[in-house]
Amino acid sequence: MVCEKQLVGRWLVLALTVLLSPGAVVADNLEAGPFYHQFKLTLAPGHRTEAAGPLFYSELKDTTRLWALPPLFSHTLDEDLDFEEYDLAYPLFGYDRFGEEYRFQIFQLFNFTGGQTQTATNDHRFTLFPVYFQQRSRIPERNYTAVLPFYGTIRNRLFHEQISWIMWPGWVKTSKRDFTTWNTPYPFFHIRQGPGLDGWQFWPLVGHEHKIPTTRTNTWGDAVPVPGHDKFFLLWPFFFNDHTATGTTNPVHQQALIPFYSFTRSPLRDSTTYLWPLGFTHTDDREKKYREWDMPWPLVVFARGEGKTANRIWPFFSQAHNATQDKCWCLWPVYKRDRLRSDPLDRSRTRIFFFLYSDLTEKNTATGAALHRVDFWPFYTARHDLNGNERVQALAILEPILPNNKSIERNYSPLYSLWRSEKNTATGATSRSLLWNLYRRDTTPETTNASLLFGLLKHRTGPDGSHWRVLYLPVGGTKTPVETPAP
Repeated sequence: MVCEKQLVGRWLVLALTVLLSPGAVVADNLEAGPFYHQFKLTLAPGHRTEAAGPLFYSELKDTTRLWALPPLFSHTLDEDLDFEEYDLAYPLFGYDRFGEEYRFQIFQLFNFTGGQTQTATNDHRFTLFPVYFQQRSRIPERNYTAVLPFYGTIRNRLFHEQISWIMWPGWVKTSKRDFTTWNTPYPFFHIRQGPGLDGWQFWPLVGHEHKIPTTRTNTWGDAVPVPGHDKFFLLWPFFFNDHTATGTTNPVHQQALIPFYSFTRSPLRDSTTYLWPLGFTHTDDREKKYREWDMPWPLVVFARGEGKTANRIWPFFSQAHNATQDKCWCLWPVYKRDRLRSDPLDRSRTRIFFFLYSDLTEKNTATGAALHRVDFWPFYTARHDLNGNERVQALAILEPILPNNKSIERNYSPLYSLWRSEKNTATGATSRSLLWNLYRRDTTPETTNASLLFGLLKHRTGPDGSHWRVLYLPVGGTKTPVETPAP
């Protein structure tokens, strides 16, 4: 009678814990399979609680606390490192904070950002892309408001220092690196001016821009040369004649009359194409020390020289290599292999049909440590990290496509990871989990703990012997290991 009361009491504790306080810590690491399971982490110091199959878990790893309701929500907090992350229906909503810097976004279109910049201005941004842009700062000159297409100014956005417009694209003004361009309307007619530069265009009919070599001061106060150029086009893209990098040791002349010919001439590289884009191309690259023949590029390529050796007939085969890289593929995209050797990194990757199968190895040639990852979509992903830790997961629906994505691992991986296997080489600990802990086995060099069918069947071995439990009741007594007498 007493045992029956204890059993009922345990189930009541489980139910109340899951329903009322899922993050609470329950004594003795309860093991009830997919219903509720507590266990120590294998690959890092900490512990984890999982409940309701894949629909809830909480985790403490080192100083980082995480709890999640996959696939709807997850929250990560590390007070020591002062960072915090929220995901809500990722990638729809997200909030990231590191110290005073923060970013809140809705599908990357609607976002707030802010925090202390290098100039300690504490800029705060609000964006409803591409309609509304706003920034507020302690420095009034950094403030802006813009409403597309009516009016506005934005600063340090979209690869420009400043963009202003009135009834876009009727009038647009852009500034970048001391050069200013006025467009009326964008992009057909513009005038561009800057230090040593004057240019105009009536696109796509005709345009001309000329810049003399100048200098500018960098952030360290040093004078840096800025090359000049002279560019002209007529009926773009059919004819253009450009002189670039003037005032340097390698001025470049490019000219094209499409589709008849195009050429590039410079002290370091010459290239000529006839009947572009389906004709013949010859390149002599004296800087990288190779010659190349294409007909047409990039479908048929042959190159010879110290800097590059290549043979390619697309889509049948390709093989190319130089002093640091090797690339080859057959029946693209059936098989593709790349290798990069740049001490201390030796990286190789083999792929079949893009993400269907991938085998990646990264080795530190100085220390001998190696990372190895294999993905076979959608069946499994397996990795061996630089510390020697191993992890295998099946199924793996998103991981081969978006590898090393923390939000995917937090919010989606628990839903379909029917099998999980982990091994910590440093501690010798291992863990196995099937169907969200319906079967789970954890081992250390001293102990083994196994649980099956919601914890109804358990087995534990350790220094104190072997123990069995059925329906939470001890069965068969304790089997103490026999000590071997010393010789």
